[in-house]
Amino acid sequence: MRIERWSWLDLRLAPAAATVWTGTLAAPLLPVPLLAGVAAGAVLAAVAVSQRSRAPAAVVLLGVLAALAVTAATAAVRESAREASPLAGVAEGRRTVELVLELDADPTAVRGVGPPRAVVQATVTALVDGATHTSLDDAVVLFGPADEWRGLLPGQVVRVRAAAAPAAAEEGLVAWLSARAPPVPVGEPSAWQRAAGGLREGLREAAVRLLGPQAGGLLPGLVVGDTQAMDPVLVEDFRRAGLAHLTAVSGANVAIVLAGVLAPLRRRAVDRRVQALVAVLALAGFVVLARPSASVVRAAAMGAVTLLALATGRSRAALPALGAAVVVLLLVDPGLARDAGFALSVAATAAIVLLAPGWSRRLRARGWPPVLADAVAVAAAAGLATAPLVAGLSGLVSPVSLPANLLAAPAVAPATVLGLLAALALPVVPPLGEALVWVAGWPARWLVVVAQRAAALPEGATGWPAGTRGAVLLTVLLLVCGWLLWRFPRARPLALAALVGVVVLGWPLRQVTRGWPPERTVLVACDVGQGDALVVPTAPGEAVLVDAGPDVGPVDRCLDRLGVDTLPLVLVTHLDADHVGGLAGALSGRDVGVIATGTLSPAEDRAGVLDATVRRAGAERAVLVPGDRRTVGTATVEVLAPPPEVATAAVPANDLSLVVRVTQRGIRVLLTGDLGGAMEARILARGVDLRADVLKVPHHGSADADRGFFAATGARVALVSVGADNTYGHPTARVLSWLAQQGVRVHRTDREGDLAVVGDADAWGAAVRGPDDGAAASGTATAGTATAGTAVTGAAVERSPETAVGGHVAVRAGRRERRSCVTPCRCGRSTPRTDLPPARRGGGGGAAALARGLRRAGSRAREPP
Repeated sequence: MRIERWSWLDLRLAPAAATVWTGTLAAPLLPVPLLAGVAAGAVLAAVAVSQRSRAPAAVVLLGVLAALAVTAATAAVRESAREASPLAGVAEGRRTVELVLELDADPTAVRGVGPPRAVVQATVTALVDGATHTSLDDAVVLFGPADEWRGLLPGQVVRVRAAAAPAAAEEGLVAWLSARAPPVPVGEPSAWQRAAGGLREGLREAAVRLLGPQAGGLLPGLVVGDTQAMDPVLVEDFRRAGLAHLTAVSGANVAIVLAGVLAPLRRRAVDRRVQALVAVLALAGFVVLARPSASVVRAAAMGAVTLLALATGRSRAALPALGAAVVVLLLVDPGLARDAGFALSVAATAAIVLLAPGWSRRLRARGWPPVLADAVAVAAAAGLATAPLVAGLSGLVSPVSLPANLLAAPAVAPATVLGLLAALALPVVPPLGEALVWVAGWPARWLVVVAQRAAALPEGATGWPAGTRGAVLLTVLLLVCGWLLWRFPRARPLALAALVGVVVLGWPLRQVTRGWPPERTVLVACDVGQGDALVVPTAPGEAVLVDAGPDVGPVDRCLDRLGVDTLPLVLVTHLDADHVGGLAGALSGRDVGVIATGTLSPAEDRAGVLDATVRRAGAERAVLVPGDRRTVGTATVEVLAPPPEVATAAVPANDLSLVVRVTQRGIRVLLTGDLGGAMEARILARGVDLRADVLKVPHHGSADADRGFFAATGARVALVSVGADNTYGHPTARVLSWLAQQGVRVHRTDREGDLAVVGDADAWGAAVRGPDDGAAASGTATAGTATAGTAVTGAAVERSPETAVGGHVAVRAGRRERRSCVTPCRCGRSTPRTDLPPARRGGGGGAAALARGLRRAGSRAREPP
């Protein structure tokens, strides 16, 4: 692929594209009359400018005014139609009605509390309200049981009874829906969608059967964006290695497909009009196969622009094409203005178009082979342009992203092309299709190896401030470093050596300077967001794990920080996703003995999934009942609840949480799962001995609690495992006030990061790893709000006042007392976390919405109340 020298840059459409983007962000904040006025004013201004001047600057200004007029007018029309829709009135009243809707994309499984759910993007075509039948064309998002919606195809029309809730204007929806009955199909999806669904399913089944779960799950995701069979641990590895774009359809996929289709035609000098027609047909077919979702359409547009710049050699047309693509996509789908993926695509495409050609020429001038020069230039340009956005979104900076992408690049095109050919051949000539899948498996396996090895590097991904602040900070840092390297060429080898030193030596140095985990650790509450994951170290490299949080990444990293590679006992308190969703990440790559639960409800339909996880881990499954005791290393686990007789189908899963007391070196910790107040009172009424030194607050501090249960524990320290900015209001003021009145010191993972109970019966306390910003400790920490980097103990009796607990702070006779560190390097500044908690999708409109997207890592769909 040859990159030609730029002769000039055509930036005339850039101001218009920026105007459309800015206007689309601001439009939801403005009333309809004002939008109409802005459109009219822009038209009048454009007429005046056109009559006075035809200079180039005036032409650009005309484009800006036209873009502003069109953006404001279309926004006014959309908002007027949304407000006038009968469905909007139904949503305001939160009524349940019967609807006819057409699916816009495949139903997607979402994590959450309770049975598996699916989220469906759809368009409501009719509202049936009593005897009234109203035709509509309203965009909605629907939630429903995953089993009922799985298998439905885009374009399929269904009839469903659903409860409606209002949606904000900036969400681009008329209503949020929650299904109250199974969908009833009305007719069949189109032949195109049925054929595409069959091809996707055939490729997925053949890949998993022939290549195994890892490479077999990756190949359909790489080819057509089908990640249903992909190992969640591998997904996390790709994210940490900076290769997450390979697990979804991107502009690179489109460019590879179009290049593969056009290459033989160009070699035979086929007429350009025929080439264009073939390219359009191939692009349309690929979009149907990969599903015409917003992300795929976006990828098609950006991929076409990239191909125009790099494959056809017409680099002058690339920037106007990019500007036009941004304008059209934003006008057709305004929601893209707040879509971080769209911002990443535009940034990467612009960088490839603007920077890659020049960088490639300079590398080739220094003797680099053209193919390698192009690959390095493209990967470096795209990686540097998107790094600030990625850092702001995920709170991670990956120094290994560029080398990982360079190592992965040679395998992407062969895997994509061979996988696509296999998908087309499987229904026609199955042996040929299977042979192609087998061949495509080799580059897919290489991608798996690259991702796993890059993610396994201790400093492969390091913590960074999330949000707009982090994105701006990294942008400034990259610009300054780039200028210094350009201005002082002799510093480049030193910079490369420094980067290698950070990756190779950074982790050991950080272990020495941050002192985590503290010595004599009894228990660690991992910061995994809105969920529980508690680790009881029992021997070097060995621990008992109680729950695993909602996602595979945070619990895996917490166990890595603690040096745990063996789990003799894993306790799952109950099967809600915020306690078991990360189990695969905890088990992956570790030796596992027994995975145990309490007595489950006979109506529990998620036990089969747990059993399959146990089998894959090569572990033993056990059910524990009150009176059972397990000794693992230095720790003793006593089971207190639930008794088998209470495990009926009518009892919620939360109230059947496994309740255990862990005792280690004389310190007792009561772990309570997600118990509710009624069950807490029943346990107390049965006379169960609940005495403990440390209480893991039930259900993340929910108001559904029993005050007598808390008092019966006699705990002096309480740990709350809770996610930052959670939508449930956890921990509630009611629970915090109870604990404060009982003299209990509270520590929270959302404010203090990982929490550790350290010491022994003679001298013990609590240590905190520190919040995200890694600020230095200063001042006095109050209950529940410990300062970053400060270790604050619970009210324990210290018999040896000369010795600080775990090198941090000790408490004597219920009174906090500051001590000097036994190991000075363990106090002071803490290190930023590398496992930001996944957060909910934010509301709000305009630029704040995009900024909020940058502040939050891992956007997850949430069903409205």
